[in-house]
Amino acid sequence: MEGRGGTLPETLEERQSGYALPTSLEANGLKKSSWGFLFTGIVGGTLVAVYAVATPFITPALRKICLPFVPATTKQIENVVKTLRSRSGPLVDIGSGDGRIVIAAAKAGFTAVGYELNPWLVWYSRYRAWREGVQHSAKFHIADLWKVTFSQYSNVVIFGVPQMMQQLEKKLELELEGDARVIACRFPFPNWTPDQVTGEGIDTVWAYDRSTFRGSEKRP
Repeated sequence: MEGRGGTLPETLEERQSGYALPTSLEANGLKKSSWGFLFTGIVGGTLVAVYAVATPFITPALRKICLPFVPATTKQIENVVKTLRSRSGPLVDIGSGDGRIVIAAAKAGFTAVGYELNPWLVWYSRYRAWREGVQHSAKFHIADLWKVTFSQYSNVVIFGVPQMMQQLEKKLELELEGDARVIACRFPFPNWTPDQVTGEGIDTVWAYDRSTFRGSEKRP
């Protein structure tokens, strides 16, 4: 029992434990716990975001033959458009990256389509086409080039790598028809003879007409 001038009565918990946790320590504990949850959430969210962004870039690199994203230079685009002069019909860019070839072709009057494995680049390409006002004639699709048939296209553009060019030769020989033209950038096809060569160095583009390279189907 306390007298009139004594302290406040003890609580039940204090009498049972013999010790009362100071209020300031309880507040500090709650604050630290809140910061811990916040930090964990930030770290977890960052890891998920990094995974989501990086996976489309890393996954193609794990394939046997991949098509890395290397933006076309302004001169390369000019050489491609120059090679397309007097041409007509639908155009496809195999591995369209950020869409600059498809958009340039659309501006030149072609109905152009780009196939790209990386969804982030496809979405960015669609945005660029909308910004440039050619979204109705420049279309982009998320697809593996080896699973797409190109028989409906009269003009094919490819920024390839040496490891894939011979296999792509065979695919295009089987699928392309009529007066189709194939334009290779950076690396030529190993067995075809180009009908036109434009530019020099890394900006060189090689044009191959279907009527010329169809005879190479008979090679062993």
